[in-house]
Amino acid sequence: MRTLSHPAEAARQPTAADYYAVNRGGGLFSEAVSQRIGSGLAVIARRRHLSPTVLTIFNLGLGLLTSFVVIAAAGPVAHGQDWGRLVGFIALAGWQLAYAFDCADGQLARATGQSSAAGGRLDVLCDVAVQSALVAAISATAKAQEPHTPAWLLSAFAATWMVNLVTSVMQGGGQAASMVTSRSLPIRAVKLVRDYGAVIALAGVVLIVAPQWAVWFVALFTLVNGGFLAASIAFTGRSALRG
Repeated sequence: MRTLSHPAEAARQPTAADYYAVNRGGGLFSEAVSQRIGSGLAVIARRRHLSPTVLTIFNLGLGLLTSFVVIAAAGPVAHGQDWGRLVGFIALAGWQLAYAFDCADGQLARATGQSSAAGGRLDVLCDVAVQSALVAAISATAKAQEPHTPAWLLSAFAATWMVNLVTSVMQGGGQAASMVTSRSLPIRAVKLVRDYGAVIALAGVVLIVAPQWAVWFVALFTLVNGGFLAASIAFTGRSALRG
């Protein structure tokens, strides 16, 4: 892991390229968009002497606030309020910016040698809180748009959504492994359905263009995440039996 620990490097202000060089990826969209925005935020944070923890809190506050707006507006939007599209734009921008702060805190910590076990735990806990609120917001929209949405579907959506977060945390350990290691463009394009930045961008677009499709979004990602969980269990189980 590259840090700016050499005296000559430490004396200068890191650039966005320095922060981007230590990004943790996340997928094709996240690397191309979210991590690059994050590197710009890391530059600003460094100049203002903000710690990575402050960026983590920004992610938490903005993510929760955005989801609260979507939840509060779910009923009125479903009843045809004219400002429904504005709520969609707020969701798209708010969730993306919150995720960019999530990218930035790790970049700032790694590039400047400010990583800590406590900071890493806080980051994961805030991610859980933000994503839980996001799931609640999408579920509230789906239920408001289609009152007959089955309770089991919303429950399954909430339960399987966290598979992506859990597996990403597991990827940071010494026993990390991937079912598909190829980084070819076609494979990475297919894996966009597992790319958090791309998924929340799609959620925002759905809320802007056609919030009535929220129930289909819920069904699609329940299927995707549930399928990935089953495949991960099979892949890991086979490796454990061989080991």
